[in-house]
Amino acid sequence: MMRDSWNKILNLLEKGLNPGLYKVWIKPLKAEISSNNIKLFAPNDFVAAWVRDRLMDNIKEAGEQVLGVCPKVEIGVKKAVEKPAVKLAPATKPVQTSIGLPMMSPPVINTRIPRWRFSFDDFIIGDSNRLASAASRSLCDNTLPGDQLFLSSTPGLGKTHLLHSIGRDLCASSNKKHVSIACLTAEEFANRLVLAIKSGEVSRFKSEFRDNVDCLLLEDVHFFQGKQKMQDEILQTLKSLQLRGSKVVMTSSFLPRELEKIDPQLVSRFCSGLLAVISTPDFETRKRIVESKAIRLGTMVPNSISELLADRITTDVRQLESCLQNLVLKARLLNRDVSQELAWQVLENYAVAKATPSYDSIVDHICRFYELTADQLRSKSRKREIVLARNTAFFLARKHTDLSLKDIGSKLGRRHSTVIKGITNIEREISLQTPLGRQLQDTIDRLNP
Repeated sequence: MMRDSWNKILNLLEKGLNPGLYKVWIKPLKAEISSNNIKLFAPNDFVAAWVRDRLMDNIKEAGEQVLGVCPKVEIGVKKAVEKPAVKLAPATKPVQTSIGLPMMSPPVINTRIPRWRFSFDDFIIGDSNRLASAASRSLCDNTLPGDQLFLSSTPGLGKTHLLHSIGRDLCASSNKKHVSIACLTAEEFANRLVLAIKSGEVSRFKSEFRDNVDCLLLEDVHFFQGKQKMQDEILQTLKSLQLRGSKVVMTSSFLPRELEKIDPQLVSRFCSGLLAVISTPDFETRKRIVESKAIRLGTMVPNSISELLADRITTDVRQLESCLQNLVLKARLLNRDVSQELAWQVLENYAVAKATPSYDSIVDHICRFYELTADQLRSKSRKREIVLARNTAFFLARKHTDLSLKDIGSKLGRRHSTVIKGITNIEREISLQTPLGRQLQDTIDRLNP
C-alpha cells in the first residue's frame, strides 16, 4: 500500500514537472508513507536541501491528490551502507540512453540522450523565425559557417522547439552508433557541477562535458549572470568543445550585449558563432501555427476559428498552441463541434490582445492585480509582494513593449541589471511550474489592455 501510494505520487509529479527536474531531483528519492505523513530520503544533503527549498509544495499537492488529505512532508538523508571499494573502469565513453536527462546518483555523472519533444517538421516558419530556423538546420547538415549558434527571443517563441529539433536531427543523421548530446538548462549544468564538487567528482564532470560531448544544447544561459565560478567552468567547457570541433547551441531571453555581471570573455564566446533573434510572429504565421497544431491534435478547425485565435493571441506561440489544445479538448469533453462560442469561452482564460499593451496599461494591470499603487511599485520597498509585482511588470514590459531594459528599469527606478534579474526570476518560477509560477502565469494571462 505504501509503495503503491508513492508510485502514484511519483506518477503525478512526473506528469506535472519538467522532465529534467523530475529525473534529477525526484526520482532518486525514497519514501516512507504512513497515514498523512510522507518521509522522504535523499541520496545526500545537497539534494535534500534543494528539494526542501523548491519542490515541497509540488510533493504536498501530489500527496494530497493520492492520500485525500494534505500530508506532512519531511525530507532527510538515508546514508548508504558502505561496501568494499570497487575499482571503476576509466570513464572513456558516456553512457547512452533514450530516456531523458540523467539521474544524479553521485559519484558517477553521465551525459545522456534525452527524449526529443519537437522536430523541424512541426516548426512553422515565418519572417520572425526564418533565420533561426535556417541556421538550426544548417548546423545539423554542416553548412553553417562554424559550429556554434546562439538563439535569442522572449519566452514562448520557439527557442526550445529549435533546440530539441537540432538534437533529434543530429541523432538521426549521425554516422556514429552513439552520438553524445548534452541537452540541459544552464541551471541544471550549475547544479550538476555543484553535485560533482560535493561528491569529489569534478574531474569526471569536466571530462564528461569537455571530452565526450559531440553537441552541447544549453538553455537560458542568462542564469550564469553573477555566478563567477559557473562562468569559469562553462567558458573552459566552450573552449574545449570548440577545439574538439563539437557543436554548441545556446539560448537566452536576452542578447549577449544585454547581460550584466558576465565575464567579457564569456560574452565574447557567446557572440563567436551565429546570433539569431526570433521576433513575434505575424498574423499569417500565427494562423498557420494554429492550423498545424490542429492537425497534430487530429482535428480540423474552421478558418474563422484559426483567424480568431491568431488575432487575439499575438505574442506567445506556446500560449497560442495551449489555447487551441484547450479548445479542442473542451469540445471533445462536451461532445460538441469547435465553434466560435466555445473559442470565446476558452479565450477568456488567455491574454487576449485587442492591441499591444502599453507600458502604462501594464502598470495599471499589475497595480490592480497586486492591490498596489503606482508609487508603491516604484518605491524602494523590498517587501516580497512588491518585489514580485515589480518583477512581473519588468517581464510584461519586456514582452509587450519596445522599451529597452535600461528604459524599463528607469521608469521603475531600477538599474538595468535589476531588470534582468527580475525577469529571470519570473521565467524560472514559470518554467518550474511551482505554485508561485502558476500564480504568475495567471497574472500574465489576465493582462487585457
